Amino acid sequence: MSKPDEHPPENSKRPKLDSFEVKIGDENLNFRTVGIDDPKPTGRQILKAAGAHPVEEFIASALLPDGTLEDLRLDELFDLRDRGVEKVIVIRSDRSFRLLIDGKDQEWGKPMISGLALKRLVGVNPATHDVYQEVRGGDDILIRDTDLVDLSKPGVEKFFTAIAQTTEGLTALPPRDAAYLESRGLQYQVVQEGAQWAVILRAFPLPEGKFDATEVDVLIQLPPGYPDCAPDMFYCLPWLKLMPARTEPRATEARLQFCGQIWQRWSRHNYEWRPGVDGLHTMVKRVERAFEAA
Repeated sequence: MSKPDEHPPENSKRPKLDSFEVKIGDENLNFRTVGIDDPKPTGRQILKAAGAHPVEEFIASALLPDGTLEDLRLDELFDLRDRGVEKVIVIRSDRSFRLLIDGKDQEWGKPMISGLALKRLVGVNPATHDVYQEVRGGDDILIRDTDLVDLSKPGVEKFFTAIAQTTEGLTALPPRDAAYLESRGLQYQVVQEGAQWAVILRAFPLPEGKFDATEVDVLIQLPPGYPDCAPDMFYCLPWLKLMPARTEPRATEARLQFCGQIWQRWSRHNYEWRPGVDGLHTMVKRVERAFEAA
C-alpha cells in the first residue's frame, strides 16, 4: 500500500485564482464586488468590468490603503496580485476636481461631493465624526452627511474631520444650530441639570393675540447623541393660556421641574427625525406650528 506524498507538488498548495476581486464604488462610496481575470488589468478593463459604458465618459480612481486616491488612466496597468481586494471608485465625468481633506490631496470626479462621501473618503465613522469645510478668516462650516459642497469654484476646497459633538460634555450648541438661532435673532442659553442638557429659547415670540402673553421661554431637552437623536417634546414658561377664554391648550397639563423652575409640558411628540438633516431649525418650526395650531 503506497503512502501519500509527504510533500505535495508546489502548485497544489494553493488553488489557482480564476479571477481577482475588485470593489467598485460609486460617487457615494457604496461598494460592490466584481471579478477580473487579468492580474494586471488596465483602467479600461476595470471600467468595463464595472459596467461603465462608454468607458471614455468615466473616471476610475484607486482608493489606496492610506485613504488617498490614485487616478487610473485608460491604458494604465494596475497590478492586483498580492494586494488583497482592491477598491476603485468609478464616476461618470469628463474631469476631476482637487480637494484637500485631513491634509491629503485628493481628486474627485464630480463637481459636487456630499459630507458622507467626504467622511468615507478618509475612512472615519460617519456616526462618530463630523466633517468641516475650512473658511479662511471665518468660521469653519459643518458639512452634514446630506449636504453638498461645490468643488467647481475657483481655488481648492479644504476640509477636516473631527469627533462629532454630542450632548456628552456639551458646552455650546453644534455650529449649525447656533448659526440658525443667531440668523433668526433668537436669544438662547445652553443649560444642564444632572446628565440632562437642554437649550432655552429666551423671549420666544408668540402669535399676536392668541395667548395671555406675547413671548415665552421655550425649553428643548437634548437627548444623548443629539443631533443624531431626536428631541421630543418642548416646555414653556410662563404657562400659557388661550385667549379670550383663558383655557389651557390641548395636552399641556403636565409639568416638568428643571433648573429650579416648573415648566408647562407641550406633548407634541417627534416621531420622524433625519440624522444629519434635522436639528434645532426643524425643532423650532415644530414649536411654531404647535403655537399656531393650539
